[in-house]
Amino acid sequence: MISAFANTWKIPELRDRILFTLALIVIIRLGVHITLPGVDATVIKAWLDDLSKQDPTSPTGGVTALLTVFSGGGLQQAGIFALGIMPYISASIMVQLMTAVVPKLSRLAREDGGRQKITQYTRYITIGIAIVQGFFVAKSLTNPGSIPYMSGIERFGNLVPDPSALWMILTVVTIVAGTVLLMWIGDQITDKGIGNGTSIIITVNIISSLPGALIQAWKYFVGGQGASPQETGFKAIMMVVMIALLLVVIAATIAITQAQRRIAVQYAKRVVGRKQFGGQTQYLPLKVNYAGVMPIIFASAVLSLPPMMLQWFFAGQPWATKIYGEFVGGGTTYYVAGGIGIFLFSYFWVAMMFQPSQIAEDLKRNGGYIPGVRPGKPTADFLDFTMTRLTFAGAIFLTALFVLPVLTGHLVGLPPGSLVLHFFGGTSLLIMVGVVLDVMRQVETQLLQKHYDGFLRKGKMKGRYDRLAQGSNAAPRTAIVYLWTVIAVLIVVGITAYIYNKTGH
Repeated sequence: MISAFANTWKIPELRDRILFTLALIVIIRLGVHITLPGVDATVIKAWLDDLSKQDPTSPTGGVTALLTVFSGGGLQQAGIFALGIMPYISASIMVQLMTAVVPKLSRLAREDGGRQKITQYTRYITIGIAIVQGFFVAKSLTNPGSIPYMSGIERFGNLVPDPSALWMILTVVTIVAGTVLLMWIGDQITDKGIGNGTSIIITVNIISSLPGALIQAWKYFVGGQGASPQETGFKAIMMVVMIALLLVVIAATIAITQAQRRIAVQYAKRVVGRKQFGGQTQYLPLKVNYAGVMPIIFASAVLSLPPMMLQWFFAGQPWATKIYGEFVGGGTTYYVAGGIGIFLFSYFWVAMMFQPSQIAEDLKRNGGYIPGVRPGKPTADFLDFTMTRLTFAGAIFLTALFVLPVLTGHLVGLPPGSLVLHFFGGTSLLIMVGVVLDVMRQVETQLLQKHYDGFLRKGKMKGRYDRLAQGSNAAPRTAIVYLWTVIAVLIVVGITAYIYNKTGH
């Protein structure tokens, strides 16, 4: 595997793709830390400095932590990328569901150029969602004490000194522009970089919280002061157990993500001229986790609605405050409701996206059949029955992955919303594993095409290999040089400003 990583730099196109992707990742992280116009950055800095001293046993919340992780800290920093790529993901999910339900869109998706039209509709919907969410973000910044992910910031000063109507309009426009820029960066990574751009952006934002999680883990397990030797030894053992558990969970996630049921398909022999076609056995792969991370995203999006509704319509009610704390703080109610939602959404997503009747019809049209199953409706029923059983296993896995952080927290004495637990299950781990596997598949494709060894000595990684094989579309080398030059200048300016502020001159 080490030689495979070394060989990636021997292929010019692959090297250019990787450098181009890394440059855009740096730009993404820079945008998160550029504060919105009219927002006092010194208040945010003072609050974040105080937050870094926070006890690791204090929760960061269920819905709160989810928003913070997906925005990569953009919401807490009040940056121009505050919304992250989530409006585009929400719009994509809506359009996919509408395509499966609305016959007109379904026909459009199968026409020439129809996919481009649907992509255009998705972008328009993204802008609409970003405008609505951007307005609520701007309005909440004028009263930061009510924001769960900015709890306590009002103690350090006035976040928005002049919350005028002009500031509100400028802030909303800036947030929407940041979302559109992120959407464009995602498309550029997909076309000219390596991996899926949207997934890369989410993964980078998730990984950005890893250093903070490691610092909190060190403080809790190793750096505790005043603890007895027995308690210190117990925490050390728990840290070893957590590291072992993390490795087991990652291995299980990779196994389930890659797992598939291969259905044998036999094609009848036919002779065209002097050539003979068919007669061989191929396989129809049905993934165990067919829905991927979508059920978790669905459930998380639905679970974010009750806190907002309670805050708008039942503010001050004791029962509403209790339920609000359960959802925002990552209580038992949040995880029970989320687990049930993920299980149901898994079946819903498969029912929408997996069409056994269409697959059976395509097999019949091409002269293919499943041995022991009659073509037509019996084949569709067989595929539907098989996929239902696979979905049950995948839904159980996703539900277990979602509730794993709270179970791990009970084991080691951390609350469910602790930042330390976010890398032991849930959305974060599943997305990171999926993106890393996808990037490794695409890199391995290039290596095998250039007659180098892949990551595996025998066989190859399961997955699609067609995108990079369609021809070179890497970014021009001149553009890559310009990008890295601008980034180097920005880094030098940033280091200079940091030293200047530290010295107090």
